[in-house]
Order: sequence, then C-alpha cells, then structure tokens
Amino acid sequence: MIGRSSLLAKSVARNISTNGFRRLASTKSLKETLQEVIPAKQEQLKKLKAEHSQAVVGEVKVENILGGMRGLKAMLWEASVLDPNEGIRFHGLTIPDCQKVLPPAPGGKEMTAESMLWLLLTGKVPTPEQSRQLSAELAEKGELPFFVTQLIDSLPKTLHPMTQLGMGVAALNHDSEFQAAYERGIKKPEYWTYTLEDCLNLIAKLPALAARIYRNVYHPERSLESIDKNLDLVGNYSNMLGFGQNEHLTEYLRLYIALHGDHEGGNASAHTAHLVGSTLSDPYISYSAALFALAGPLHGLANQEVLRWQMAMQREIGNNITHDSIKDYLWKTLKSGQVVPGYGHGVLRNPDPRFVALQEFCKTRPELQASPIIQLVQQTAEIAPDVLKEHGKTKNPYPNVDATSGCVLYHYGLTEFKYYTVIFGVSRALGALTQLVWARALGLPLERPKSYSMDALQKLIKN
Repeated sequence: MIGRSSLLAKSVARNISTNGFRRLASTKSLKETLQEVIPAKQEQLKKLKAEHSQAVVGEVKVENILGGMRGLKAMLWEASVLDPNEGIRFHGLTIPDCQKVLPPAPGGKEMTAESMLWLLLTGKVPTPEQSRQLSAELAEKGELPFFVTQLIDSLPKTLHPMTQLGMGVAALNHDSEFQAAYERGIKKPEYWTYTLEDCLNLIAKLPALAARIYRNVYHPERSLESIDKNLDLVGNYSNMLGFGQNEHLTEYLRLYIALHGDHEGGNASAHTAHLVGSTLSDPYISYSAALFALAGPLHGLANQEVLRWQMAMQREIGNNITHDSIKDYLWKTLKSGQVVPGYGHGVLRNPDPRFVALQEFCKTRPELQASPIIQLVQQTAEIAPDVLKEHGKTKNPYPNVDATSGCVLYHYGLTEFKYYTVIFGVSRALGALTQLVWARALGLPLERPKSYSMDALQKLIKN
C-alpha cells in the first residue's frame, strides 16, 4: 500500500487543464476536486447496475436476521472498508499510510481532521495548501447562530452532553441550504452541491457547539475563546475547550478525531445517518439522529467504560501491578458475568489498528509513558488476549481503539467521562457526512429492507 500511497500523493501535485489554462492541482478547492471525481463514480455505479445487478455477493442466514444483521453485505459506502484481519482502509489507505501522506497542522506532526475529510470525500490526498485552505474555509463558517447559543445555554447542566449535542445539531437545520433548495425545487443532479454546503457548515460548527456544551456543563465560570482563523479545526476545538496551551493534548485530539472519522457504514451511527439521509432529510437532521445512536452504551460510550474499569483495577491492586495481579482481576471480571471493556469487535479479528496507532502515539510521549493509567493499559493489553482466549467466549480477544482512547484524554486533564462521546461525535461527522454527499451524487434510493416476524420466518424456513 505504500506504493499506492506514493502514487496518490504525487497525483495531487500534477498539472491539469481547466478552463483553457493550466494550474497546479494544489490550488483546486474541495468542491472543484469533488466535481472532477464524481462523474467517474457515477459511471462506475451505472456499470455495476447494468452488468452485475443480479450477481450474488453473499447469503442471508437466520442468525443474520436474529443477530443484528451482523456481516450482511447490504450497504454501499465509498469512504472506507473494514477488513476483519487488516482493519480499516480509507479509500485503500491503511492508518500508517494516512499518517505518512496526510498533511499535519502547521507545526504539528499528526494528520488533521481537514486532511482526513478531504481524503474521505474525494479519495485523494490533499496537499498542505489544500488542507490549510479547507481549514480557513471551516474557520470562516465556524460561528454558531445566536439562536443556537441561546438554546444550548438554556439547557440544564444535568442534561447529558450527547443529548445537548444532538439537539444543537438538529436546530442548525433552521439554516439548511439543502432544505431551502429542495423546497424551491431543484433537479436531482444538484442535490449533492447543497448537501455538501450543509455538511461543511455542520462540520465547521461542531467544535464551537461541542465546546459550548463542555463549558456550560463542567466549567460555567470560564469564558469561551473565539474562533482563531489561523488554526485548524481541532486546534480551535482544543482552544475553545480550554486546552489550547496543551500542545500534547491538541496533537492527540488531531490523531483521535482523524482515526475515529470513519469505520465503514455498518456501525450504528454511520448507518443511522445513511438511513435517515436516504429519506432526503438534510444533513443536520440526519446527523443528529446518528448522534443519538452514538450515545448508546453499546456504541459510543465504550471508552468511558474502559476508563472506569481500568481505574477500578488500579484502585483494587494498588501499587502491586504485576502480571498475576492483572490476570487475577481479568478473571474476576469475567467470572462476575461482565465483559472486559475495550476488547473484541463486531468485525475485527485482530488487534485494532487504531489502538496500535494510539499506542504508538503514547510511546513517543515521555509524560504518557510515565502515566500509571497508561502503563496499566499497556500491561493489560499484553495479558488480556491470552485470558480471553482461555475463557473461550470471544471471537476477537484483542484490544480495540476504546482500550486506550479515553485513558489518554484523562491523563491530559480532560477527565469528564460523559463528555468523551461528544468528542467521538465531532469525529464521526467526517465520514457520515461525506457519505451523505456521495449518496446524493450517486442518487442512492430510500433504504427499505424486508422484515419478518418469527412465525413468518419459520414458515419461510419450512417452505
């Protein structure tokens, strides 16, 4: 894949002809780049329909119907594909590939949300100039409307941060360009352009919205920093959270948000955005629905559960952190009927490459290597797979991204557990919203699978 990454990186710098004159691809805007790649994808879809619409790509078993549709090949999702053994690939690029070729923020080392957004939307690696251009565009769009700040400020501090985030995103629908254009009457080929504007506007406003919720719930005595037009999306987010002087946390958030940006389309939040979007609801309504899916304990709350569990282990075994003491605590958890949080995955059958990337980040930071909670995470990751294999009830005994993600936030001083899913929500917008653009560009239909009752299913089996 490094060879492919190199080709992708070189492709964005070649000269192309536009409107009778030649200019470097690095000066192309995101929308202009997307306009160039859409026709080929539309043609690919047309060819798939014409030549292979009756091809069989899998089978449906009763266990799929009764088991949450696990593993069913039933969605089109262009941005990423999750392989059980290799992990996630974004338009064919692995996480290490992305870390090599996606531009960082000025002065930073980690890839930015903007560079990942560009890749997810266009399938191309942006130049540093394009990434910074997108940062500037998002910063210009980042201020919240007054009515949204009024809404968020009126909510009780005790209302869950994810509920507040979903409400704020839904309220932004007031200014939806797609909704206004649809009501005026536009042609289907134009749907994607207005959807793109909504998606970029929403991504731009998420840091200010999420930071305002954090301030209101946890630090009402603080004033909110204004958006700095010279910073990238996550640089501004960290600044508005009150951590702008913590360069280590800001860099970690850049990596965290880029890595969590997309994980193919079948997970609950991404699928919810796609499902609601297929009704032609605008991106604000679609993504607010996705956020409420993300808020569930079986989806976006996992890293909180890991941190609670690791801290409970830390309290119980104290300073006596040995191989045997960790192993004993793992068995105690399993024998009590609980699962070990942060291990296993609905698709993956090997260690999560996102976990590996975050652990590599930890290894480059002396303050993290010296952190007791990070040390415990690393030691647990070495011991837990063998215990879980011996236990025999998990298909994947290896750590997933949640095994470490929340613990690093905690070390850097972002200690409010309930807020962690909000950060996840800021991140997941990168993938879910870009695919709404593609759903409109490709003219994907309303999603409508077939359901069965148990009686009808038994009758179907019998016949």
